[in-house]
Amino acid sequence: MNAYAEFRDLHRTGAPLVLPNAWDHASAAALATAGFRAVGTTSLGVASAAGKSDAAGGTRDETVALALGLARMDALVSVDVEGGFSEDPDEVAALARTLAQAGVAGVNIEDGRPDGGLADRDHQCAVIRAVKRAAPDLFVNARTDTHWLPGTGEDTTARATAYQEAGADGVFVPGLREEKAISALVDALDVPLNVLYAPGAPSLRTLADLGVRRVSCGSLLFRAALRATVATALAVAEDLPVQDGLPTYAEADALAGLFEEG
Repeated sequence: MNAYAEFRDLHRTGAPLVLPNAWDHASAAALATAGFRAVGTTSLGVASAAGKSDAAGGTRDETVALALGLARMDALVSVDVEGGFSEDPDEVAALARTLAQAGVAGVNIEDGRPDGGLADRDHQCAVIRAVKRAAPDLFVNARTDTHWLPGTGEDTTARATAYQEAGADGVFVPGLREEKAISALVDALDVPLNVLYAPGAPSLRTLADLGVRRVSCGSLLFRAALRATVATALAVAEDLPVQDGLPTYAEADALAGLFEEG
């Protein structure tokens, strides 16, 4: 079974695919070593680590460089490409082709824009169609920010079904938490629904019962790492105990072995 088929199958198991999101090689390798078969990237983590703002379209080089490195792991990789780093469908398609040829299993493409609005729906459908023509096997997870940017007044189901009809392999609706709304959207779609993990949101078991097929961690792990970094530094400065169970130097250094050419 190739990576594309295996990644699709992970959306059809009894429980939702829990997709942790990495921001660099070490975090991705640590997640893969911990047993996560599929790993995504977080655009916030990639952008912030590069000293740039998220969702502004300025991290194409960093995103591609990370993706090409992660594709060398024995793991299934899904890459967050924000809005595709271009308004030209052909340019977005070329990016998708590059990632697919490197072995990336999927991409996440969003319709939210830096100005707080949404991309024109027909234009976004054209982007999805172009990507699927360029990389037919690539799992395209079409993200709509109708709940993330509620002031747009856009209908989630209309967007989601349009993206499905354009060829999207899955639909991602961050901010969608209401059980009735989740169930209704699952019923309206033939492709897997992806939601974002959030404290206080329905449990994994509930999401599974509602028909959700994928739960992404988004920027959660990156933000948790920032908090742990500061907490550890403060513990040292204040002569307090440092958290037990940290990876050893040797264990952290060994993560590089997942990327060495065989």
